[in-house]
Amino acid sequence: MKETVRYKRILLKLSGEALAGSKTVGISHDTITRIADEIKGVHELGVEIAIVLGGGNIFRGIAGTAQGMDRAISDSMGMLATVINSLALQDCLEKVGVYTRVMSAIEMHQLCEPYIRRRAVRHLEKKRVVICAAGTGNPYFTTDTAASLRAMEMGAELIMKATKVDGVYDEDPMINPKAKLFKSLDYIDVLKNNLKVMDSTAISLCMDHSLPILVFNLNTLGNFRRVVMGDDIGTFVRRQS
Repeated sequence: MKETVRYKRILLKLSGEALAGSKTVGISHDTITRIADEIKGVHELGVEIAIVLGGGNIFRGIAGTAQGMDRAISDSMGMLATVINSLALQDCLEKVGVYTRVMSAIEMHQLCEPYIRRRAVRHLEKKRVVICAAGTGNPYFTTDTAASLRAMEMGAELIMKATKVDGVYDEDPMINPKAKLFKSLDYIDVLKNNLKVMDSTAISLCMDHSLPILVFNLNTLGNFRRVVMGDDIGTFVRRQS
């Protein structure tokens, strides 16, 4: 009997650091292969998957700005880093038999398709994984904001924010082992308490359009599948009343 999934179309937000694994920079082959296998398992359930990747494992725009670089230039370099990560993930996914399209907000026809909303939706309907690269294509906007924007444009039911911890805590659990894990939060609580879920622009976009966010631990094998099956893991950010 076919398993029943709770979500039919989701957007997965991955940081660049998630691809680095135990390394501080670059791409870990073992890590990106494991992530591709997890995505394949969920895709085989019939879930339509869009992905937005960060580029912090290669270049982080805000770090360039801190060193005196022009913000628009450093952000553009960060966007190009996300394209590198997107092509790497595409390669891994297609090696395990998952048809994939990389769609970039910055046109580069030799490498990937330009992002066009209707075309992206059509790819999803044809059961292709869509990887959205180059953020929004504009400086001053993070890939968190790009994830919120693309999720709404493509009609995703949920943003799944992959992290290295089990959800959203009141303090950094890596520093304080007694930090409290929140099971559910309102968007306003995230903004008021400056909780590190996504940046404020991304949270505000989701709040305005009632798009839920699920923060979960990608390092726990099978968690991606458990979420789409409806298991109670991670932290839900959604309207509480």
